[in-house]
Amino acid sequence: MASDKPISRFPIPRVDELPEDLREMVLNVQEKTGFIPNVFLALAHRPDECRAFFAMHDALMLREGNLTKAEKEMIVVTVSGGNECHYCVVAHGAILRIVAKNALLADQLAINYRKQIRHAV
Repeated sequence: MASDKPISRFPIPRVDELPEDLREMVLNVQEKTGFIPNVFLALAHRPDECRAFFAMHDALMLREGNLTKAEKEMIVVTVSGGNECHYCVVAHGAILRIVAKNALLADQLAINYRKQIRHAV
């Protein structure tokens, strides 16, 4: 059931109101994941900060290295769980389902990362 309750005290721009570069970034996320995380629209209230967030995200998550995208998302889900950020656990858990192609692993990690880490080591 959809809610009319706002996600923020700040005005949340619609996608068609975003500067062109931010609109492209947000739509790219939607294309890859099937949804636009609310936090991106909330960040877009401050375009410069939103651009900085995407630059940091891309540097950490998209750069080639020793970790796969799935492993990076597992770390993000685990850190989000440790921080008790349920929004981030759900959002990154959804992304982990996609990149790991393992819904069970993603859900188990999102529900109880401590138990999953013990079994993975």
